[in-house]
Amino acid sequence: MSITVDAVKAALSQVIDPNTTKDFVSGKAVKNLKVDNGDISLDIELGYPAKSQVDSIRRNVIAAIKALPGAGNISVGVSSKIIPHTVQRGLKLMPNVKNIIAVASGKGGVGKSTTAVNLALALAAEGASVGLLDADIYGPSQPMMLGVSGRPQTVDGKSMEPMENHGVQVSSIGFLIDPDEPMVWRGPMVTQALQQLLEQTNWRDLDYLIVDMPPGTGDIQLTLSQKVPVTGAVIVTTPQDIALLDARKGLKMFEKVGIPILGIVENMSTHICSNCGHAEEIFGAGGGEKMCKDFNVDFLGALPLTMSIREQADSGKPTVVADPDGPVAAIYKDIARKIAVQVAEKAKDMTSKFPSIVIKND
Repeated sequence: MSITVDAVKAALSQVIDPNTTKDFVSGKAVKNLKVDNGDISLDIELGYPAKSQVDSIRRNVIAAIKALPGAGNISVGVSSKIIPHTVQRGLKLMPNVKNIIAVASGKGGVGKSTTAVNLALALAAEGASVGLLDADIYGPSQPMMLGVSGRPQTVDGKSMEPMENHGVQVSSIGFLIDPDEPMVWRGPMVTQALQQLLEQTNWRDLDYLIVDMPPGTGDIQLTLSQKVPVTGAVIVTTPQDIALLDARKGLKMFEKVGIPILGIVENMSTHICSNCGHAEEIFGAGGGEKMCKDFNVDFLGALPLTMSIREQADSGKPTVVADPDGPVAAIYKDIARKIAVQVAEKAKDMTSKFPSIVIKND
């Protein structure tokens, strides 16, 4: 009995992508399907990075096809293809940067920078090309967290090369000033500095640029929403009421300026005692999930309050690289995958498909 292409597609329609929860056929992930005398070859093309799951996805696909009567040799390739997605109306994508993701919080001290760096590292660990822009001009922390020191190089005197560590490109005002030097600047100087860091850094073909935002809803947030093509925003909060109050303001700000919310991360969710292992919800419980229900956005995950997260970030080797197979790194990787899937399911950017129409009066 000869196998048909339709029979293979029917089998694949029963295989669910663990990340999108859609089957591979309706998710349009099946490419180059060929059937030749029972021998079957195809590619599964994911719209998000998933290096750690390639083998399990391939196994599931092969198992589904093998169950077909008369199946011969089966060849399945699994790869990721990350494309640019739509941004705010009226803005063009940046060259060499496919998707910009803002990581924001309503107030300081909720672990936003630690979350941003670990998400960047998690996306890189899954095979994506990732950059990290430290937009916190007054309190740049990414040079320390990524263990990067020195000054960026310039080839033409007008732009600078990104610094790099742990496979992530990074740009920060922290590379350009003395660590003890305060930024005694007014708003316009700060927003100009942000634009220069973003536009004058020679980012090298990024799938994702993570922007570590300063806390609040001020000048920098407004500049980012009006002049920077942002694919989506992630809100970081802690479960306590005062943090959630400010996080709600941050979320509403992004909504007002037309930037989609990709989801909410609840940081410092539970404290686990390093001596006895007792778990205690110091800052309250369920605040992040309740906020997600109120605003109809995704709850991306909750992170514990542990000393190791702080120690690893302070040492220049954040959790995802310091303990890549540990339980906390697994949470960061799960959140990063959810963010990448959310981005992949957004509308594609079509601006590059259309020619620019210029009207001249000759």
